[in-house]
Amino acid sequence: MCALAGVAGHIGPAGTWLPPVRRALFPALDGRGHPRHIALTFDDGPDGRSTPYFLDALDRLAVRATFFVLGRALLDAPGTGRELVARGHEVAVHGWDHRHPLWPTTPPRDLREIRRTVAAVSAVCGVRPRWYRPPYGVLTGGRWAAAHRMGLRPVLWSAWGREWVPGATARGVADRVGRGLRGGGTVLLHDTDRTSGGDSWRVALRALPDLVECCRQQGFTVGPLREHGITVEGARPGGQEQTGPLC
Repeated sequence: MCALAGVAGHIGPAGTWLPPVRRALFPALDGRGHPRHIALTFDDGPDGRSTPYFLDALDRLAVRATFFVLGRALLDAPGTGRELVARGHEVAVHGWDHRHPLWPTTPPRDLREIRRTVAAVSAVCGVRPRWYRPPYGVLTGGRWAAAHRMGLRPVLWSAWGREWVPGATARGVADRVGRGLRGGGTVLLHDTDRTSGGDSWRVALRALPDLVECCRQQGFTVGPLREHGITVEGARPGGQEQTGPLC
């Protein structure tokens, strides 16, 4: 019985992967922040081959973002990691690598890997990360506890581009994000095809200008999670949340 309870406690929180669950019960985990702000985030990098293109594009758009990095990738491309910070972007923790979402993860392994990634970010980038997003968005009890122990706040996303889907186009990615996003939401894209292949990062890169322009036309600012106003308690700040699709 105790063993079953332990398994349930470890796997049960992974149900927050379901958007309706986290939207209703965990608004901060859904990435819901200030109603006039859109948080822009990227996963799976840094990648010395592709991430610099995103940095240049974001400079042209005058936008800063949050990059959820993999520890192994950061050690493979430390110069790119340092460049993220030098250009004013925020670095957050995505884990050591991109393991299968549930197995064979265990709470001790979760703690070791998150701690190792925090140490890599601190050593390479010279900053202490604040946010954690697990691979695949699967937040087990072990990952949740490990993040808390390392002083990280878990944040998933409110809308994503799914640019890795075969046949995805830049216009389709921007439209998908726009349909799923509301004021105060968090966008997930990828600055690398490390875990997907097929040069999918190029689709996300081409979608960026339209996505940012769409947000600005609606009167929203676009920036990193540090400017998003997510409160400790998980409630969004005061103001009226937009109720319709963004684009």
